[in-house]
Amino acid sequence: MLGSFDKPVTGDGYSIVLELPVNDPLYDKKKKLLHDKGFGIKEQIPLESSSSPDSISKTLETMLQIGRIIHLNEVELYFGEFDTQSGSYSTRNEVEALNLVLSLVESLLASQMHKQINVWKDLKKAIIDKIHEFGNQNKVDAKIDRNYICAKEKYLVQWGERNGVKTKLEIAYVEGAGRGVIAMEDLNIGDIALEIPVSIIISEELVYKSDMYNILGKLDGMSSETMLLLWSMKEKHNCKSKFKNYFDTLPEEFNTGLSFGVHAIMALEGTLLLDEIIQAKEHLRMQYEELFPALCNDYPDIFPPEFYTWEQFLWACELWYSNSMKVMFADGKLRTCLIPIAGFLNHSLYPHIVHYGKVDSATNTLKFPLSRRCSASEECCLSYGNFSTSHLITFYGFSPQGDNPYDVIPIDLDVGQVDNIEDCPMSNWTTHMVRGTWLSNNHNMYHYGLPSPLLDYLRRVRNPTQQEKTFLPADLEIEMEVLEDLQLTFSDMLENLGDSDFEDRENTSWDVKLAVEFKDLQRKIVSSIINSCSAGRKLVENELSRFMSKE
Repeated sequence: MLGSFDKPVTGDGYSIVLELPVNDPLYDKKKKLLHDKGFGIKEQIPLESSSSPDSISKTLETMLQIGRIIHLNEVELYFGEFDTQSGSYSTRNEVEALNLVLSLVESLLASQMHKQINVWKDLKKAIIDKIHEFGNQNKVDAKIDRNYICAKEKYLVQWGERNGVKTKLEIAYVEGAGRGVIAMEDLNIGDIALEIPVSIIISEELVYKSDMYNILGKLDGMSSETMLLLWSMKEKHNCKSKFKNYFDTLPEEFNTGLSFGVHAIMALEGTLLLDEIIQAKEHLRMQYEELFPALCNDYPDIFPPEFYTWEQFLWACELWYSNSMKVMFADGKLRTCLIPIAGFLNHSLYPHIVHYGKVDSATNTLKFPLSRRCSASEECCLSYGNFSTSHLITFYGFSPQGDNPYDVIPIDLDVGQVDNIEDCPMSNWTTHMVRGTWLSNNHNMYHYGLPSPLLDYLRRVRNPTQQEKTFLPADLEIEMEVLEDLQLTFSDMLENLGDSDFEDRENTSWDVKLAVEFKDLQRKIVSSIINSCSAGRKLVENELSRFMSKE
């Protein structure tokens, strides 16, 4: 349980309880961080019946500090654990934490069990004001092309409404992003922007009712996702399909990284994205060859060869990668689904919607509530997940707008080198990574904008007995070695990426443009690490000089 509220702990006040769930996969790391910041795994935050505005503000900040840690994911925790100057960890994390606190206060208000209802109302207002302020600071203006006629999309919405869909969104063409949705009216926190009945969600249940299930269900290793993939390849050609309006709105080409041509692949030389795309394509090709032409040869009536070419298989894969959502149904089962109309919601690093994907058992619908407000005619976005730009390009076909905190470069290290690794405070990090150092707020001595878990590990490799960071020559010399090695490693990486010499970007193909943009991003990240190492070495040199001058 993330939170609850309790009866008075002191005087006539009530308290909100924030608790770190024991089943959190990052439980130990978060528990340590909570303790480092003076909190336990279960904290009671009291609020007296006559709290002043200043007291309410302090109470809210305390709740947020705990809520942020509870909602940290692995990347945010890795980079934010010792970055003590930063208030928030990411836009996603901040929206999650604010909405957690808001939901708890709203639950308390709904109970009507307390005398100080005005105080809780004041706290609720303070939270909403903070959400509005945060939203305004991270607002991304999208340009809507009013000349684009969304005829097929409008037919789909009308079909959806006839089948029980409720929407406050309108499909529109967003410059630079393709089709998206905009708010038809001002939407506030908690408003349901879109509500989809389960009856029009495309899930594995449709396959079980089809003629192909008797065949596919008997094949070893056949997943429900693969069955849905094959079902959709055939269903798109079914003129009598219940979902014809949906299939009619799907593009002929999805333009994801899986469809990159030779020139785009060549442009990615030296990047991790190149390996990601090649591995994904190889996996899909193997999967296709395991199924075809065998299924078409053995069951041509059910698997017509003209519907099951490699090109159509790749199209279906791109459809499911880029448009599917994980949905928790009322029976407690998590299913991969296609959701008509909801698929037009674009991804953003600054989403309006972060909580979705669980069917409301009371209405048997899937709801998309707002976690921050969205003004009329503003594009309404959700979060596809905490994905790197390389993942978004490979499986969705776009680069997100803004600084992506999940653009990390993994570092291959042998953790067995440290003899006393169990004494290291960061010994439970078995993998290490770096990202653009401009995302860090701490570029001081012993930090440099670089992740502390990585720096601590590299220090312990050189001196396993080191317990504290001092300004003694021996420790400073180790610090210099660490920074020199990192700088050398990433200088080699930058050299492998080559120069940015591509000029005519506007007139090139979509895939080459995406590839070049990604490579530029990789250069920017690697260059920031090199520059931070260089600046760090100067800090260390100054400390060494200062020590020597005292001698």
